[in-house]
Amino acid sequence: MGDPEKGFSEKERMSAEIIRDGPATPTLPVLPTVNAESEKREPPASKLHPAVYVIIWISLSSSVILFNKWILDTAKFHYPITLTCWHLTFATLMTQVMARTTTLLDGRKTVKMTGRVYLRAIVPIGAFFSLSLICGNLTYLYLSVAFIQMLKATTPVAVLLVGWAMGIHKADLKVLFNVSFIVLGVVVASIGEIKFVLIGVMFQIGGIAFEAIRLVMVERLLSSAEYKMDPLVSLYYFAPVCAIMNFCTALVFEIPRIQMEELYHVGLWILLANAMVAFALNVSVVFLIGKTSGLVMTLCGVLKDILLVAASIAIWGTPISPLQYFGYSIALGGLVYYKLGAATVKAQLSEAGRLWAEFGSNRPALRKAIVFGGILMVLFVLLGGLAPSVGYDSKYLTSTIKGADKSS
Repeated sequence: MGDPEKGFSEKERMSAEIIRDGPATPTLPVLPTVNAESEKREPPASKLHPAVYVIIWISLSSSVILFNKWILDTAKFHYPITLTCWHLTFATLMTQVMARTTTLLDGRKTVKMTGRVYLRAIVPIGAFFSLSLICGNLTYLYLSVAFIQMLKATTPVAVLLVGWAMGIHKADLKVLFNVSFIVLGVVVASIGEIKFVLIGVMFQIGGIAFEAIRLVMVERLLSSAEYKMDPLVSLYYFAPVCAIMNFCTALVFEIPRIQMEELYHVGLWILLANAMVAFALNVSVVFLIGKTSGLVMTLCGVLKDILLVAASIAIWGTPISPLQYFGYSIALGGLVYYKLGAATVKAQLSEAGRLWAEFGSNRPALRKAIVFGGILMVLFVLLGGLAPSVGYDSKYLTSTIKGADKSS
């Protein structure tokens, strides 16, 4: 029979159920303990799919542009500076309310904003922001939404050139060659524009230039960790100074000419809804950041521009020539290539080719139907653009008939 002390010791080493007096020996296993209350609770993940945020952003961004065009052009409220001032005043009020009632603007607490910084950085940026908004809204009085979106494709080129001029980035001829395709496409689209209005194009070019300067100045400001701001916090600081600048400008050029009948014709509730949609767009951008990648954002921006061109054609019957389709396609292709880079574009094309081949092997009949439908759509667009217009110009038809009557 074995030694009982030895047996007891072996059992004690093999089990933690026997409690011994004195300090625990290193041979005894020490089981980890978990205190549920001391664990850091992670915030619940969002239940919404990222596609929901993308759809909301595209919808709001498109709605703001179409809404502004409708008010300024269709509803005959020809006061773009006043409309911009109203948007910024509403944004100022809403950001002040949200700063006191929600946590969406808590990021401002980490910004070391002083009076000196506000005067030397925020006010100049706000001035260029105001100028870009004024020029952008003035353009709606002269150009179609479709042509405006084509011209806006040159914004990355303007930002690149301004960044080089201000010494933020080093000049690179290879990058300049890449963005030249964007300019080439927009030039081709401009040549094909049927309703080309020079003053409208000049306003849009001015708006793009002012916006490029603003973006480069913001980039330089945000390069310091002390001034990191999301779009909503930026609006919190920029909206008041922009509203004041727009109000002073409108007070000279527009407000003395505004009649109350014009406001009632548009509708006060319509103007309120317009400002709410514009502000909701800024809020949606905050929620969109971090939910998607740069690739998705770039492609969604291109998709939004295409949808706006289609909406302009559907709502206002904007005529688009085949040359414009061709030029805008070049500009969009150059825009995607510039923003994503050659490596990313090649990788995505390779992946798309693989998925398309896999889809064809699984559903060959559906693939053939899609290809056939795409060919028919392209032919319809090209032939429809080359063919005479289905509609007619009533003034031209009336003058032709009168001329024929006089000659007879």
